[in-house]
Amino acid sequence: MSKLHNQLAGAEQDEVARGVRLLLRNPLITQRTDQPAFDLVRRRQAPLQKWFDHHCGWTVLVEPRLGYARLVKVGVRGDATRPARRPRSGRQPFDRRRYVLLCLVAAELLNTPVTTIGLLADRVTQACALDEAVGAFDSSRQAERRALVDVLRLLERFGAVTAVDGATDSYLEGRAAKVLYEVDVTLLIRLMSAPRGASTLAVPAGQVPARFEELLRSLVAETRYGTGTSEGGEVSAVQRNLWLRHSILRLMFDEPVVYRRDLSAEQLDYLASPTGRQILRRAAEQAGFVLEERAEGYLLVDPDAIATDETFPEGTSHAKVTALRLLDELQPPGRTRSTAELTAVTRQVLADFPGWAMSYRGDAGPQALTAQAVQLLADFGLAEQTGGLVTSLPAAARYVVELTAPESERTPT
Repeated sequence: MSKLHNQLAGAEQDEVARGVRLLLRNPLITQRTDQPAFDLVRRRQAPLQKWFDHHCGWTVLVEPRLGYARLVKVGVRGDATRPARRPRSGRQPFDRRRYVLLCLVAAELLNTPVTTIGLLADRVTQACALDEAVGAFDSSRQAERRALVDVLRLLERFGAVTAVDGATDSYLEGRAAKVLYEVDVTLLIRLMSAPRGASTLAVPAGQVPARFEELLRSLVAETRYGTGTSEGGEVSAVQRNLWLRHSILRLMFDEPVVYRRDLSAEQLDYLASPTGRQILRRAAEQAGFVLEERAEGYLLVDPDAIATDETFPEGTSHAKVTALRLLDELQPPGRTRSTAELTAVTRQVLADFPGWAMSYRGDAGPQALTAQAVQLLADFGLAEQTGGLVTSLPAAARYVVELTAPESERTPT
């Protein structure tokens, strides 16, 4: 019986660890899109909720009847590395117009469980007409219809809307297209993870640009930590320790690498304490990660790549291949190169391999490919760009390959 109990306990630990990483990779898991992952999260709902609440202060919502599981994440700081992406156009990130339409469409869909694309477009047109800050919506323009289609396709991928008759893409051909949607209002509401709705701020549109950072902090402020936790305000010791634990582990489990320079003095003191070190190591172990601790910072490695939404250096994209080549020019870590110098390297790569990356063969191709590669390095915490200069960061050393000449080619000493 003891052996069987240990086996069952081990199986549960393995499933909880896998569930943590599945939710970190995809905070919204639906039964329709990933049945095995949903079944695992539903089966281990209680320990997963306990793990995320204790270590990160995040909530896990599981709706077995509605067929979805949602990890409600609140970030410590803004993150532009994981934007919503268009289903076409090389999966380009959403622009401002698409984000505006996403908010308007979601607001209009809350009022009806069933609608058509034509009725929805009319309601968006009316909503835009009432707010001059968002600009008019003109469904006669293909660019506007394309933006609306990208928004609806994203909501379809989330499972918030389902096309039960017709295809969303048909709207690209003309606004007379007939598409009927069913709306999952409950899931639509769950897409919002900020503790506070933007409409509650009641700030004049003209003030938003100048107060953007302040307003963003207001949206994600969590009362459980009291007030002023990140600015040194008066809070209880319990709230302070809770905020330190959650803020640190949120960064650890949400960022490719966390450098000590990015942590406050209090956060560093917490990690240096026996309690803080033990909590970090236990959290990593329970979630199935390998913790790498260096003088410059921390990195969590998933040996099974379950929690990884983007891989590097694996992959054959032009930007990833170019990024690896540029890393050679940025070694050792701390070395700085201008974007012009890196563009020259990219141009030489294109010249050396004339049959590769054909879409970057124009005059602006090398600059565009270099910009994408540098952005990828920045997203992975391997480099930073300031103005026209790019500097490699300590984690870049993990990608240095030291080539050793064969025995027969070595020079005797």
